Amino acid sequence: MNSNNVGETGLPTRFGNFKVYFGFESDDESDGALALVMGAPSSTNAPLVRIHSQCLTGDVFHSSRCDCGEQLEFAQRAIAEDGNGILIYQLQEGRGIGLVNKLRAYQLQQDQGMDTVEANQHLGFEADHRNYALCLEVLRYFDVNRLRLMTNNPRKVAAVKEAGITVVERVPIEIPSTDGTQRYLLAKKNKLGHLLSTV
Repeated sequence: MNSNNVGETGLPTRFGNFKVYFGFESDDESDGALALVMGAPSSTNAPLVRIHSQCLTGDVFHSSRCDCGEQLEFAQRAIAEDGNGILIYQLQEGRGIGLVNKLRAYQLQQDQGMDTVEANQHLGFEADHRNYALCLEVLRYFDVNRLRLMTNNPRKVAAVKEAGITVVERVPIEIPSTDGTQRYLLAKKNKLGHLLSTV
């Protein structure tokens, strides 16, 4: 990652005033990320951190098929209430398979009754195609060595720990299931190992 490309600007939101840092890219430009920052995370013992993977359908269009949009809002609100933290918005749509393939997976779920994991695998992808290398570089950019990680995904916890960053606490970020999200959340729990207690 070339930190010389990183810029910043203010971002007022309904949750409070953040700074958004942009220009984080992997060396081969195959991955990108933004960081919404409030306060001074590097000076805090263990700031709140959320690594959130891009979900156009959930974050922008408020799809009732997933809980991504609600998780994003939960994280922004939690950081604003805490007054200090980082939300890393990882540009890896559809668990890393891209928007078009994600919509193809949606089509398989709708037409053939597959769950989210089965659909990804039917298209020739891993159940979860993401990696978190760039996100870890973003944390290093902000000199974060200890954090409270908002996630239900044990793979994210493991990736952060393997990078030598101390996870002081895993903060659950569970959204109550609905008729639309029940099967999706069950697949994440039973097939991807997500730590969910509400399904």
